[in-house]
Amino acid sequence: MPDMPNRLYPAAPLPEQPPHTHAAPASPAQTQSAQQSAEPPEPATTLCPPTRRHVVQGLGTGAAALALGTVVAPADAQAAADHAAPGTAPSTHPAPPIQPNTPRFFSPAEFALLSAACERIFPADAQGPGAIALGVPHFIDGQMDTPWGRGELWYMQGPHRTDAPANLGYQLPYSPQQIYKVGLAGVMGWVQQTHQAAFETLAPEVQDSILTALEQNATQFDALPAATFFEQLRSDTIEGAFADPLHGGNRHMAGWLMMGFPGARGDYMDWVDRYDTPYPYGPVSIAGETAEHG
Repeated sequence: MPDMPNRLYPAAPLPEQPPHTHAAPASPAQTQSAQQSAEPPEPATTLCPPTRRHVVQGLGTGAAALALGTVVAPADAQAAADHAAPGTAPSTHPAPPIQPNTPRFFSPAEFALLSAACERIFPADAQGPGAIALGVPHFIDGQMDTPWGRGELWYMQGPHRTDAPANLGYQLPYSPQQIYKVGLAGVMGWVQQTHQAAFETLAPEVQDSILTALEQNATQFDALPAATFFEQLRSDTIEGAFADPLHGGNRHMAGWLMMGFPGARGDYMDWVDRYDTPYPYGPVSIAGETAEHG
């Protein structure tokens, strides 16, 4: 596990399964020729209009699965994934200076897609800011450079039985770093093929239809089911919105303010029996940062 004890693990197409118990991926998708003749997905019914309720409950499973064939991630993406394999020794060379808004792990193109997708999963509305303003993409970027991101705390050895029952645990060879590298590269290629444009340049309703298709496991990127990538992205987006700001997301504790969560305050004894009285104080972070309600 990384820094956060209740870390959400990636799930395979079956819902709510952590990597220690998550279901085997779906059977291989249709052939490449099927993908070439596929039409872009229809507008989403599970992602539009997005609400906080949708985020908390998941994005729904009512839409019919869209069979769009197999997408193979580009060779350079696979090479990057191989380079990030679990157990790889970190470089001894000092890293170049990082600008405040420059991602450390993702390329600019990957980060642009990641940011746009996070914002559609957790959009700004009347209740509060969206994923980008909360720093969620930077939270995910930071989590990649952790033992969790590198898969060092997962059991990653084969054989990986894709037909195994859920109780036999995680059955894919990908660490979280690799899930993102392979998944983002696959989405880039898929969107370019079906829409002749980058994901982040598309209209919100089209972005929603693409995310819904991923959620419904409409395609596959190498051996990575689209639903596995989507669930990793969805769970990390929610975590980044509500984790302690120490980890890079939930900027200014705006996620906690939306929920009325008091954060890391140490003493609530004066309020234990006040069931009908709203807690009047704003949240406090682990580092001691404070925010005011209202």
